[in-house]
Amino acid sequence: MYITTNRIAVSKGFEQAFEERFTGRPSHMPGVPGFIRNYLLRPADGNSPYVVMTLWESQAAFEAWTHSESFMKSHSGPRAPEGMYAAPNVFEAFEVVQTVGG
Repeated sequence: MYITTNRIAVSKGFEQAFEERFTGRPSHMPGVPGFIRNYLLRPADGNSPYVVMTLWESQAAFEAWTHSESFMKSHSGPRAPEGMYAAPNVFEAFEVVQTVGG
């Protein structure tokens, strides 16, 4: 399994608008080959960045998605309001070494 994350620093006062950018639009990811699941994670401490975490069957599936029409649709739409982001996004990618649980 391959997991990608985007750590997104959202400026104070923009949290609800940021969440609505995700929850208020249709997802174009279900049905994409190799896509497993996507999470939008709100920081529990209110100070850390939000995290968008996506699970893929493989790195190749993720990379194919980044060149797809689904990717273009997922990243289209109105631009974020000025000042929404406190810092640039930080992208990370991981290969799963071990899974414990059901």
